[in-house]
Amino acid sequence: MPTLPYEDELRAERFRLIETVEGLSDDDFDAGTTLCTEWAPRDVLGHVIGLDYFLKSYLPYGIRINAANQAQADRARAVSRERLMEWARHWAANPSTTSRLGATVLLGDLGVHHQDIVRGLGLKRDVPDTVATAIFREGLQLSLWLNRRVLRYRLVPTDGHRPVGLPTRQEVRGTREALGLWLTGRNSVKPELEFAG
Repeated sequence: MPTLPYEDELRAERFRLIETVEGLSDDDFDAGTTLCTEWAPRDVLGHVIGLDYFLKSYLPYGIRINAANQAQADRARAVSRERLMEWARHWAANPSTTSRLGATVLLGDLGVHHQDIVRGLGLKRDVPDTVATAIFREGLQLSLWLNRRVLRYRLVPTDGHRPVGLPTRQEVRGTREALGLWLTGRNSVKPELEFAG
């Protein structure tokens, strides 16, 4: 099967996430702070791996997405770090067909969750350009049903994307990554944003 749009970028970001979590101490891996306040890095990793098993992970839960997400995290908690990392390396190299088809959307979700770990632990990383744009796009989509910020503000990325929103709305400026995280409800990034008026 030929490579699909964003498939290579999805694989690359998966391997970058693995590099991040492999560098964590056992304490940080199992109990470290993330921007997903209920989850440690191992839980976040379990969730993003679970997205590859869409039919098995989500269909049994119907519209209870949060319950499906938690089940993925719980499954990851039930295995050793060594086994989870083996699973993660296979996941990174071999995306499922559904993930390959949905790579355009899943890259943003993965980028957001990678930043949940990085920012939650006070770490830094250079966010690749395609991932920063995907995080911004993910924020735009999620905000429509999470908090409607995308409808209330004019969003002006300061690092290379056209503004989004009506010129009559209050303007908020920031990087694509910070704007995207804020749109998804990660309010800890708000001090990095500049609000007009």
